[in-house]
Amino acid sequence: MKKSEFVFFLLLIAAVFDTDEVKAQEYKHESGGMLGISFYLGDANKTRLYLHPGFTGGILYRYNINFHWAAKANLLAGKVSGNTRDANTVFPLAQQTSFNRTFIDWGGQIEFNFLPFSDKFTYKDAKPYTPYVFAGAGVTFATGSKPFFNTNVPVGIGFKYKIKERLNIGLEFSVRKLFGDGFDAAEKNADWGLDAPYGIKSSIFKNQDWYSLTMIFLTWDFGIRHDPCCE
Repeated sequence: MKKSEFVFFLLLIAAVFDTDEVKAQEYKHESGGMLGISFYLGDANKTRLYLHPGFTGGILYRYNINFHWAAKANLLAGKVSGNTRDANTVFPLAQQTSFNRTFIDWGGQIEFNFLPFSDKFTYKDAKPYTPYVFAGAGVTFATGSKPFFNTNVPVGIGFKYKIKERLNIGLEFSVRKLFGDGFDAAEKNADWGLDAPYGIKSSIFKNQDWYSLTMIFLTWDFGIRHDPCCE
């Protein structure tokens, strides 16, 4: 055996039996909590961000497919509110009203990390931080004299950072498009119906409600994934 081949053989053995490498494997799962604020966009607030913000909190689970891709599920509860006096809109019958709702949001998203995300694997150019984008689907239920239930499509951006092994922190901003116009229905205007609570007809592409979430999350990794080269 040539000297170069012998050295390569020794390096290969060292890689296979490197216990530090095995210990430092990526984890497949993470779960934790989210806290933040929510606000509503619709007939009573067309464009103003963070108008009448409400508190939102919940739990999340993330499955890390690889360094770049992850699948996430969340269960959130929060508040939204609005007042037509804040809108530069003339409503039918010159009505003015306000609303308050508590909502529950359950859904899932697919995330894409712009950088390979890990605090290990520097030989693969992995980083302990990354910006990311996500999109998915979910359902929204809201309380009130006319309860609201509808599907939503979440789209958002975020940033995550590994504080230490297994512990992650992040911040994300998202908007949830609803396929209905009754999210802002209140007692005073509920008789107009959930399809047009302000007397303004809507369609799938026009005049339907949205709400937005700005959330901070803290998660814990579990479920070690072994690198095939080390098994």
